[in-house]
Parts: sequence; C-alpha cells; structure tokens
Amino acid sequence: MIAASGCATTANNPKDPYEGFNRAMFAVNEGLDVVIKPVAQGYDAAAPLPLKVAIGNFFGNVWDAWTAVNNFLQGKGQEGMSDVGRVLINSTIGIGGAFDIAGEIGLTKHQEDFGQTLARWGVGDGPYFYWPIIGPRTTRDTFGWMVDVYIDPVWRVDNMALRNSLVATRYIDVRASLLPSDKVVDEAAFDKYDYVRNAYLQHRRSEIFDGQLPHEVIVDEPAK
Repeated sequence: MIAASGCATTANNPKDPYEGFNRAMFAVNEGLDVVIKPVAQGYDAAAPLPLKVAIGNFFGNVWDAWTAVNNFLQGKGQEGMSDVGRVLINSTIGIGGAFDIAGEIGLTKHQEDFGQTLARWGVGDGPYFYWPIIGPRTTRDTFGWMVDVYIDPVWRVDNMALRNSLVATRYIDVRASLLPSDKVVDEAAFDKYDYVRNAYLQHRRSEIFDGQLPHEVIVDEPAK
C-alpha cells in the first residue's frame, strides 16, 4: 500500500517541496552504501551473535539515558523513571550495558529523541529532507538530531581515535540490523526514494504519538 500510494504522489507531495535536492542526496547515499553495505554484511557474517547483541545493548544503554530525559521533557514521568532504572541496572549488573538485564525483569525499552520532544511541544514537521549519511528527516527532526548528537556521550569522547571507532562501530551495527529490510524495500517499491520517504513519515508519526495516532492522522488520505 505504501509503495502504491508513493508511486502516485512522487511528483507533488506537499511534505517534500525540495524533492529534486532530496533525490540527489538519496542517490549520494545509495552510492556510499555500495561501500558501507558490504562492510555491514561482513560484520554481520563474521561477528558472533552474542557479540552483536552485546554491542547493540551497549549503545542502546547509552541512548536510554537521553531517552529518559526526553520522556521527562514530554511529561511522561513513569516512562522516564523506567528508563532511569534501565540505565542503572544495565550499567551495573548488565556490565556497562552489554546485557539487557532490565529488559529481562520487565523494564520496557523506549525510543525517544529530541525531535519527538519538539513534536510533543507542538513544533510542526516542516519540509522533508533526505541528508547524506543520516538519511531522511523532517526540518524539525533535523534540528532535533543536531541536539541529539550534541548531547550524545559517544560524540563527546575526547580521544578522537576512540570516538571515531565508537561512532563507526555503532553505524555499522545499525546498518547491519537493517540488512533484512533491504530485500523488502527493493521488491516492494516501484520508486525506492518514494517508498523510503512515505515509510519514514508514517513511522515517525507513529513514534511521536506512541502508536496511538489521532483520528485526523488515521483518516488522512493520500494525494492523487
């Protein structure tokens, strides 16, 4: 359904007024992925599953702290306290976050960022952009991403070699986690750019409203 509606809206999507620029940047990313994807595939094939899980858990634990802050900023105190508990438990008993002990005892993992916080404060999406490396973002989420990066402790490591190694490892780990979706997108999309844009915008709406989309969003009809 996303692919079909996307094919119909490629030329005149009001959320994507800079489509020419965005398609050019999408092509740049596709070119970069010619190099990055094989690295991610090699990592996925060579790294033992326990190691990949530990790496994902470690970076997830780092993000849980910022998720807690964003939940508090959004007025979701219960979720924020749960995130604080996750960080404390996983950073200690979970050996620096390598093991998700908090998840095992029932503390649900949340995904919140500053873009979502801005949305909950009433800041509108703004135009859609597709950026090199970081991929799709609305204008609001582009600003939110810059705040996320500024706060992110991984980016604030003083040792440049260590910081770059951590950033690269996280990026490759994330790219490897997306490998199963590549085939789905390639087979389902008449227009890959359009598919990615629509899927991102729909998924972002769901994240902002915690899966409870308001009525006016649910009934929104695709442009013809």
